[in-house]
Amino acid sequence: MAEEDTNTAEEQISEDDWAAAMQEQADVDAVAASKEAAALAQPVAFQNFDGGAKPGSMNDYELILDIPVQLTVELGRTRISIRNLLQLAHGSVVELDALAGEPMDVLVNGTLIAQGEVVVVNDKFGIRLTDIITPSERVRKLRT
Repeated sequence: MAEEDTNTAEEQISEDDWAAAMQEQADVDAVAASKEAAALAQPVAFQNFDGGAKPGSMNDYELILDIPVQLTVELGRTRISIRNLLQLAHGSVVELDALAGEPMDVLVNGTLIAQGEVVVVNDKFGIRLTDIITPSERVRKLRT
């Protein structure tokens, strides 16, 4: 009978050790998971080049305000063969796809941003914007 009590006690100790080891492993796994979750939850920080201004402030725009862009006003377009192009001479008329009185396209770096009408100011041509293309309209046109 004493032998049975010893086996039971050893089994109990063995089960207790196993349970303690499993609990210890669960604790280690939980700590590792919480560290990983915390690392994923933290946003990646980038160095501010303007001396510490917060993102979204006016200083962000000041970095790009002096970058030059190409603004083009397009009267119309056409496709002609090289043969016809070489036959053009002084006084030749090239028919464009735009109709008279139709608004002209205003492009920035080749991207349509607005439409407008021609005006003359101090003997120079200009354009009065009549319709600004919204960012959502620009994205929609890219898809088509």
